[in-house]
Amino acid sequence: MKKICLLGSTGSIGRQTIEIINDNIKDFSLVGVSCGKNINELRKILFSNKDIKFACVQDKENISLLEEEFKDVTFYYGDEGLIKLIDSSSYDMVVNALVGFVGFIPSVHTISKNIDLALANKESLVVGGEIINDLLKKSTSKLYPIDSEHVALAKCLKGKKKKEIKRLVITASGGSFRDLSREELTNVTKEDALKHPSWSMGEKITIDSATMMNKGFEIIEAKHLFNLPLKKIDVLLHDESVIHSLVEFVDNSYLADLGPADMKVPISYALYEGKRQKINTKVLKLEEMGTLHFRKLDLKRYPCIEYALRSIKTGGTLPCVLNASNEEAVYAFLRNEISFLEIEEIINLMISSHRVIDNPTIEDIVYIDQLTRKLTIEEIKRRH
Repeated sequence: MKKICLLGSTGSIGRQTIEIINDNIKDFSLVGVSCGKNINELRKILFSNKDIKFACVQDKENISLLEEEFKDVTFYYGDEGLIKLIDSSSYDMVVNALVGFVGFIPSVHTISKNIDLALANKESLVVGGEIINDLLKKSTSKLYPIDSEHVALAKCLKGKKKKEIKRLVITASGGSFRDLSREELTNVTKEDALKHPSWSMGEKITIDSATMMNKGFEIIEAKHLFNLPLKKIDVLLHDESVIHSLVEFVDNSYLADLGPADMKVPISYALYEGKRQKINTKVLKLEEMGTLHFRKLDLKRYPCIEYALRSIKTGGTLPCVLNASNEEAVYAFLRNEISFLEIEEIINLMISSHRVIDNPTIEDIVYIDQLTRKLTIEEIKRRH
């Protein structure tokens, strides 16, 4: 029985993780959970999962009512509460499904505590991949990615030698606006952007998919996860989202991972430490699939990928600036404060003006994150 701590329990990944845990109660016990502001959803989780003994919420004022309702649960709050939650029990695995930079320090702390980490929080590796890899070398923790693309790559690479690998190919749907020209993006709305053609995801990552920043992040993640140079990592547009990633080998052959567009598949693979299990998901029927389409990526059409490549090539604190400016710009777009194309403009402005700190410490990264957010918010206010 594996004791699980789930950070981000009320989001898309969190809810699907709970479904898998509840379908496999002989294998998992959900002991700790966190949520942001969705207290009603947290109540439902606490009512239906009686093994939970520890919970963390974002705001302190929510705790008193929860403590009256759930007397057997110990509650924490805020960013410090996330750390206390990880420390609250002898967990076998922490599932980090938090969205944004807030997930970075919990990832670092989990590895420092020698607890296995199932990581859906892209930002942990984007802002601090070198730090996390250094910590993993000193720890008994194992890191299992939850991104569908990286799980697909891990499956294709299993048992393969590095010298056999020619390149990794991450597939991309192209997001909500894949069939629009740059000119047609001028007046797109939040509602338009949130209509993803293949996946059902949270709002922030759906916008990242529309700008293709998520693919930029996934390139950075792949570099850190698989320890390969950037020149061996490519992105390929694939409309149907059936092939989740491919590996091309030196003999010019490919291995590809095909499956339904369902996050339960990579979540299960991470929870079971890189092993396949039977799960309740739709079946991919090859005979009904028809034609699969692939297109070359145009960096001029998707400049956010170019910004991500520039950031990881430069290194230091620049990926942190990339992430912080992206977070603030995306949320401003979701609040209708800036236009869709202004997301890219603001990110470019922030990474172009940043003075990079090489080999940053955790404290450096936290400071630069806060500073970049301040500067980004000022720029957003200046524009509207």
